[in-house]
Amino acid sequence: MPEILVLYYSQHGSTRHLAYQIALGIEQAGCIAKVRTVPSLHASSQPAEPSGVDSEYTDPLVTKADLEQCAGLALGSPTRFGQMAASLKHFLDSTSDLWLKGTLQDKPACVFTSTSSLHGGQESTLLSMMLPLLHHGMLMLGIPYSEPQLHTTQTGGSPYGATHLAHHGENQLSDDEKALSVALGKRLAQTVLKLES
Repeated sequence: MPEILVLYYSQHGSTRHLAYQIALGIEQAGCIAKVRTVPSLHASSQPAEPSGVDSEYTDPLVTKADLEQCAGLALGSPTRFGQMAASLKHFLDSTSDLWLKGTLQDKPACVFTSTSSLHGGQESTLLSMMLPLLHHGMLMLGIPYSEPQLHTTQTGGSPYGATHLAHHGENQLSDDEKALSVALGKRLAQTVLKLES
């Protein structure tokens, strides 16, 4: 079965919850979800842990080999002033060698994010995460409006990708956010399977 990388950074757990719902959708569609994270950056802009496992969430830290081996990618980050978190960008900035080889070219990808306020930059963060993936030649997927929750959600959810609205630090996903995240994971996996056939 094809393996899809679900790569995220999460400080308080909300983005991690989205990652696991997307992974659920990937596996429901018949692919393997490989969940990985990136280390937090210290004030010195150096990773807190160069390798191993993220101590807070126990998810393994990503390696470039994970990107090389994946058939698709779901990329997630909390919003930081309308952009992805520095910890995730730090890792992406280290992938120039993969860009030179075209490693990710023609692989499908999607993005997801979480904010603590309704107008906290969810869509601009999703768009900012798409940019390096487009430079890598990846095929970007969103959530189509054929998903009914996209019409009715009062929390997170966007045609650009899965999102979560963490009201007052609430990191539990709403039913709509869960459904849209699973749908995005399924769509990513179904696209991988179609491309591989």
